[in-house]
Amino acid sequence: MKQQLPHRDVMYNALQNKDSRFEGIFFSGVKTTGIFCRPTCTARKPKIGNVEFFESAADALLQGYRPCRICNPLGYRGAIPDWLKSLLDEINENPDIRLKDQDLKQRGIEPSRVRRWFKNNLGLTFQAYLRAMRIGQAFGRIRFGEKIIETAFESGYESLSGFTSSFKNTTGFSPNQSHSQQIITITRILSPLGPLIAGATREGICLLEFADRRMVETQLERLKKSLKAELIPGTNKYFKPLNKQITEYFNEKRKEFTIPLVLAGTAFQEKVWSVLRTIPYGSTRSYKEQAEIVGDPKAVRAVARANGDNRIAIIIPCHRVIGANGKLVGYGGGLWRKKYLLNLESKNR
Repeated sequence: MKQQLPHRDVMYNALQNKDSRFEGIFFSGVKTTGIFCRPTCTARKPKIGNVEFFESAADALLQGYRPCRICNPLGYRGAIPDWLKSLLDEINENPDIRLKDQDLKQRGIEPSRVRRWFKNNLGLTFQAYLRAMRIGQAFGRIRFGEKIIETAFESGYESLSGFTSSFKNTTGFSPNQSHSQQIITITRILSPLGPLIAGATREGICLLEFADRRMVETQLERLKKSLKAELIPGTNKYFKPLNKQITEYFNEKRKEFTIPLVLAGTAFQEKVWSVLRTIPYGSTRSYKEQAEIVGDPKAVRAVARANGDNRIAIIIPCHRVIGANGKLVGYGGGLWRKKYLLNLESKNR
């Protein structure tokens, strides 16, 4: 099924406003320059008569357009640039590392460039990221039996009070409460439809939401309350397989996900989410059909609310539920994303 692009005026307005909600839904080619861009490109915007729109980067290339060097339409938005990869690899291998501006310069990296990337893509400073990595490691050590004072000095802190203060500011609780608390590690997973916020505990993935979803902050708070946990950025053993499976899905090489999930909801919500996972790839169901399978044909609205409360997009495929009349309704990530996902699956079933 070929994707139907939004109206030309809608796309041009999105281009003018650098609207991230249209990432992955169209690309714009500028006739006067021969260059094509993402909707969010920061380059000067052309007049509407000089623009044509494409469903994919491949279509733009086939029409002779060259990719823009500013917005890199052939890569995922937010992808780690080559100049930063070695630094992140070093941090992942040694989460306790401390790096000052001079350390970055010795590695041939401009500190201001690092700060901009972290602020623009992760929403926190580089030093806050390093601090969160150290505290995340410290939490694991304490939870598995290491003494707090030993953990503090092994994490590079010069005093126990400094470690305790940093730990509490990051996690919301003191180190000696680690055995009764849980941490949800947060990262970003890239996709053709924009970055996703992923969260994981020791048991599995508990969060996968589009970063620009309007209710994402509310969902994060609900998740924290449900799991009695705090959120910190960092690494988790489930992030690598999650990234791999999401990439395979968008490349049309995966129809089912095998990564462990942590469902944090009421008994009814979890029942609805489990039923969602029975909808075959490339198929759809109505909310009414979902209610019938759940066992309560009159609970259509309750089923719809539970769908909306789903915090694990794509893997728990709430995008496969449509209106009884066949129309696309109700998707937290935006109906344009729902349409993209359904089109992707229907042509590959």
